[in-house]
Amino acid sequence: MHIKDYDDTVAFLGEWGPFQRIVFFLLSMSIIPNGFTGLSIVFIGDTPSHHCRIPVNINISAEWRNNAIPLEVENGVRSQSKCSRYKMDVIKRFSDDGYVPGVDVNVTEIQQEGCEDGWEYDRETYVSTIASEWNLVCSDSWKVPFTSSVFFLGVLTGSFVSGQLSDRFGRKVVLFATMGVQTLFTFIQVFSTSWLTFCALFFVVGMGQISNYVAAFVIGTEILSNSIRIIFSTLGVCIFFAIGYIMLPLVAFFIRDWRMLLLTLTLPGFFYIPLWWYIPESPRWLLSQGRVKEAEAILRHAARKNRVTPPEVIFQPIQEENKPGKAHHHNICDLVRSGNIRCITTTLCFVWMTLSIGYFALSLNIANLHGNSYLNCFFSAAVEVPAYVLAWLMCRYCPRRLCLFSTLSLGGIVLLLTQVIPKNLSSVSTTLEMLGKFGVTAAFAIVYPFTAELYPTVLRNTAVGACSMASRVGSITAPFFVYLGRYNKSLPYILMGGLTVFSGLLSLLLPESRGMPLPDTIDHMQKIQGCKRRAASDSLTHGAAEEENGSETL
Repeated sequence: MHIKDYDDTVAFLGEWGPFQRIVFFLLSMSIIPNGFTGLSIVFIGDTPSHHCRIPVNINISAEWRNNAIPLEVENGVRSQSKCSRYKMDVIKRFSDDGYVPGVDVNVTEIQQEGCEDGWEYDRETYVSTIASEWNLVCSDSWKVPFTSSVFFLGVLTGSFVSGQLSDRFGRKVVLFATMGVQTLFTFIQVFSTSWLTFCALFFVVGMGQISNYVAAFVIGTEILSNSIRIIFSTLGVCIFFAIGYIMLPLVAFFIRDWRMLLLTLTLPGFFYIPLWWYIPESPRWLLSQGRVKEAEAILRHAARKNRVTPPEVIFQPIQEENKPGKAHHHNICDLVRSGNIRCITTTLCFVWMTLSIGYFALSLNIANLHGNSYLNCFFSAAVEVPAYVLAWLMCRYCPRRLCLFSTLSLGGIVLLLTQVIPKNLSSVSTTLEMLGKFGVTAAFAIVYPFTAELYPTVLRNTAVGACSMASRVGSITAPFFVYLGRYNKSLPYILMGGLTVFSGLLSLLLPESRGMPLPDTIDHMQKIQGCKRRAASDSLTHGAAEEENGSETL
């Protein structure tokens, strides 16, 4: 018996016993904080309505005070300028001379200046945000999307580091270590004294956030059976992420101060400490490291939980062939070592990057949509639940490539259509954007199990981490896709829609994995479409060369 027979070997446990149920629900619950950690920037980083402050102690008439801010037209709405005011010394001179604005003086001809005395912010929606506390407006407005990019840069770093650490030191250790990092540094963020400090801490939070997500996903993928694995990856993990996301606008609606909001969102993380004693290490990973006795111990414990009798010896042949001293360690370089795995990795990385751009740009764009931000955020989160259900149903009954292609195409086409909706039909535009979010979310739920099924056990966590790392290149740029909307409302949708449709077409090149056993070594991996033909051609060429050499010898 070899490692590839793992699923048959552990079949004595059954598919859905108490052990599997505990692993399923505890790993899914560990994802809840991830749903609100990164996306909390939607509220803590939102920019309230603002205009230049007119000092209270300056002695000017009420008429001049009311006309000290220029009027500008933004998105068809006439409002006070956010970044300029009329020169105070000129206005004071006119006020002292008794001139009346609009009667004695053409106000629009007065020279303007910047907000020399700071800004006044509308307190109707927020008590405070990082934008209002540190004046991240006007010339510093780029710092708001950059704050999100710093978080995703941390996610990128975490994806790169945690995948290899998890494959080297174990899924469970990395899962709980990074959950602790995420919780602790989010708590420290509450006491940030400057924007730079906040960003530095947010970077570390991002490292922890993705690391525990990927580790939990891989543990569940490797422990649960094939049928339950699909439910876990498309419904379990994703639904509980959506639950955390749905909690965000509900909590933020009642807590309008960004520090108190962060503190409240930190508290759930401390309740996950006891899970250490209930979530096991992945037996597949232990086997890949030659730690057969530990893998058997976990399976015997699972058998007791499920009230079944395990075989006397579970992995004896593996004990002889995979001794700890001979374990071969793989690294991220193996993802591009051969032509086949290099093509699969490149294609998946591009698909993940595009999905990340679409998902996070649409999530961060909530504040710019027509209507109430809290309600829009709730709808944006709630639409993910049916998207995950659809993803599960498609993964259960349809080929993986068809699932990924159709959901990517839906999201991309809808986003392209959004730009042609007239401005007076803002509700239709918002509905289409939510439908686009639905398609992108479903595709994201499908690409996780699809990726895990394509790679072998010895590289699975590294591969998922690397693809996640590539997707973070997209998420780092996603806030600036939203920022482009300040200059051209249609441009973000054109870019996101075009990339998403192209990724859908590209996904058709990937090999099919539905109904196939999980590969345990690189040699067990399936071939990508183009590589199949190339491999066949190489085989024919090699055979012809051997035949020619043989005839020459004769």
